[in-house]
Amino acid sequence: MYLVALGWLYVVLMMAVAEAMAPSGTVLGAVFTFLLYGVLPLSIVLYLMGTPARRQARRRAEALAEPDRGSLPSGDPVAPERKEP
Repeated sequence: MYLVALGWLYVVLMMAVAEAMAPSGTVLGAVFTFLLYGVLPLSIVLYLMGTPARRQARRRAEALAEPDRGSLPSGDPVAPERKEP
């Protein structure tokens, strides 16, 4: 996943360099090309692709935070007092 991201950033960087070096291009146009074609879409895609890993990590952390109830029955630890008739 990260290899594709690095490849995409390389392509976008080359597009930005070509924009800056073009006779009618500007450095500002190159910056916007890099941000709008590279950083913004890539950050969205990486966030969406990382969702399952974040969800799994959250579930694992919640499982570790919960006390182990074991096989003991739940309820009041002290038995209620029984009244004789």
